[in-house]
Amino acid sequence: MKTLVIGTGGREHALALALAQDPAVTEVHAAPGNPGIAAVATLHDVDAMSGGAVAGLAASLGVDLVVVGPEAPLVAGVADTVREQGIAVFGPSRAAARLEGSKAFSKEVMAAAGVPTAGSRTCETSAEVEAALDAFGPPYVVKDDALAAGKGVVVTRDREAALAHAAGCGRVVVEEFLDGPEVSLFAVCDGTTAYALQPAQDFKRIFDGGRGPNTGGMGSYTPLTWARPDLAEVVLDSVVLPTLGEMARRGTPFVGCLYVGLALTPAGPRVIEFNVRFGDPDVQPVLALLDSPFGELLLAAAEGRLADVAPPAFRPGAAVSVVLASAGYPESSSTGDVITGVEAAAAEEGVDVVHAGTALDGDRLVTAGGRVLAVRAVGSDVADARARAYAAARLVTFPGLQRRSDIAAEPLGVVEGASLR
Repeated sequence: MKTLVIGTGGREHALALALAQDPAVTEVHAAPGNPGIAAVATLHDVDAMSGGAVAGLAASLGVDLVVVGPEAPLVAGVADTVREQGIAVFGPSRAAARLEGSKAFSKEVMAAAGVPTAGSRTCETSAEVEAALDAFGPPYVVKDDALAAGKGVVVTRDREAALAHAAGCGRVVVEEFLDGPEVSLFAVCDGTTAYALQPAQDFKRIFDGGRGPNTGGMGSYTPLTWARPDLAEVVLDSVVLPTLGEMARRGTPFVGCLYVGLALTPAGPRVIEFNVRFGDPDVQPVLALLDSPFGELLLAAAEGRLADVAPPAFRPGAAVSVVLASAGYPESSSTGDVITGVEAAAAEEGVDVVHAGTALDGDRLVTAGGRVLAVRAVGSDVADARARAYAAARLVTFPGLQRRSDIAAEPLGVVEGASLR
């Protein structure tokens, strides 16, 4: 099987690594890719936002499966163009990708499907925002309706901060605050059938203790030994399958990865948000423990025959990813800073380094984005994996490096929203 991964970040590196480990995958290609992905895939220069360019590359390479990693190409309809060329693609259509492209649409689908989620109001004026904040009360949750690279959400007790965020977004969704540990669950879907991957927890805020602004994610781990053991099955039955049914009813079947961001509230799991792709970095430790063929799973989903293959299996133990971010992140990022120590970190037992915002300047590896690298480690349990990840992460340096020191720390059920700015 020949595969092509579209994207440049840590998610795409993790996907390429998992595909390369599938015995049925004979070739892994990536476009545009990054220096880390180049170690396991052949890179190609392509405009990831151009459906025609992606489809043309896939056809010229003769690939069997295209995996579109980032949300922006999916929302732009790149998967549709590839499918029109008769090439299997793992990723939803433009119409189905609205589950991430519009928070308001996502809420509409959840309501129609009876999915347990936070109460919300869609607001287009400052008066509507003020009324919604009054209705739900603090902590205030304000979400940009459109794509915002994982940074369009403000959770705060500061009413003025909530109003300011809304004013900078245009249309927003104001929600009630869901109290409980946050969990990431990825479901591989073929429009009808869905298989859940092992749940993970992602640490969103920039500073230790869940302080500071939201980011795209500063680290993650799995398994969640404190969560109910049947969590994946419960979420499949109460969230994923009803959503697939509603999307099919609308004539827009969902094929790809449905990310379910959950709050485990006293009343049970409640959906915080949907994304239409694998999350980064939360999928990284999940894929590190995957013990079944990844390419076969994604191809079966793309071809509508997921029920014909075995559900994904995971090996014992745990995995932890610690993100290293550049100076200024998440408000800005620093580029061109020389990175050292990556080879030393990757040489540690049970460790690999997942590239995200990196580039080559001659023969030097340099920063090229906000989240630069993730150091991923596997171990016998969470504590072991965490110790390995941090020991290796300390070997990597670049000017202005930022990392949290409490990824996967006790208590493992830490609530990121507990410390509100």
